[in-house]
Amino acid sequence: MDLYYLPLVGACRSVLMVGKALGLEFNKKIINTLEGEQLNPDFIKINPQHSIPTLVDNGFTIWESRAILVYLVEKYGKDDSLYPKDIQKQAVINQRLYFDMSLMYPTLANYYYKAFANGQFGSEEDYKKVQETFGFLNTFLDGQDYVAGDQYSVADIAILANVSNFDVMGFDIGKYPNVARWYDLVKKITPGWEENWAGALDVKQKIEQKQNSAK
Repeated sequence: MDLYYLPLVGACRSVLMVGKALGLEFNKKIINTLEGEQLNPDFIKINPQHSIPTLVDNGFTIWESRAILVYLVEKYGKDDSLYPKDIQKQAVINQRLYFDMSLMYPTLANYYYKAFANGQFGSEEDYKKVQETFGFLNTFLDGQDYVAGDQYSVADIAILANVSNFDVMGFDIGKYPNVARWYDLVKKITPGWEENWAGALDVKQKIEQKQNSAK
């Protein structure tokens, strides 16, 4: 099973963590998007959107990390613990995955990842969007251990990958007590956390290098 990825990218790390939870081994193939490797014609033949992560499983190709996560747990899960068969539980997990895609990652990119371009973080308005997003997540976690209810799921792993990037960049998660409690818990129980954190540290290092070179 080939995984085209870059450890720097939180979405790629979420796939690695789910893979570890399922006991899967990937044939890892680095695509350095910072160097434009995603535009290589050979990769575009695999994924015309030239995005990572991209998974090729015995001739079947799928991209978009959250779609990959659901595919993996549906096909390779020994049980339905990470993605329950109950339709309503699935619906909540899916909503949290879409929340991660439509708010968690965009607010991360719009505020912190702008520094990859010019060494400068986003605007005050961008930062307010980050705070608003964490407020939503804090509300989701009110009275429950995990983001989609009382059961640990792929949604926790997906959101963990992005929250770790906010954490490494110095965002004060402690201002959101439910998120802080959840974060402490899922770090301990998620297989591959250490590799994920190493990738997050790499994000911080590369942004700091860009900031230093922009001075």
